[in-house]
Amino acid sequence: MIEIEVVGVRIELPSNQPLVLLREAEGERHLPIWIGAPEASAIAFVQQGIVPPRPMTHDLLVDAVSAAGRTITEVRITSVEDTVYHAQLVLDDGGTVNSRASDALAVALRVPCPIFCADDVLALAGVEIADAEDATSGGSEENAEKEVRQFREFLADVEPEDFEG
Repeated sequence: MIEIEVVGVRIELPSNQPLVLLREAEGERHLPIWIGAPEASAIAFVQQGIVPPRPMTHDLLVDAVSAAGRTITEVRITSVEDTVYHAQLVLDDGGTVNSRASDALAVALRVPCPIFCADDVLALAGVEIADAEDATSGGSEENAEKEVRQFREFLADVEPEDFEG
């Protein structure tokens, strides 16, 4: 398993399909995952520090796990089958709960907890973006914008089917 980070949520044009962009914590590969609009909103809200007036479904799940006396310690993206990403929530007692990757990411950002990706998933669906090291170093907003611009250029020539096994 390789630790990954959530870069952000973007809308892929011209299809207007949301995707979440992940990247290796200690590497140059990025992992784009096409997701649904509700999950995109849930991820974007956390990243932007927006607290809705009422808890969202992912907040409810985190609260329910906590009320049951458990803690979510990490999230794992475990596999990809026909462009569908599978994940697990890992509990403090070692138990796991299967999840869609998009939901697992939304939960991980709320806990917060580390996110890991199976090596074979990154090998299959990960992409290297030119000058990724320059774009990810320093953590400045300018570097993040450069990374997103480079990723958009990559997206101009890619289709979801390109990530099928």
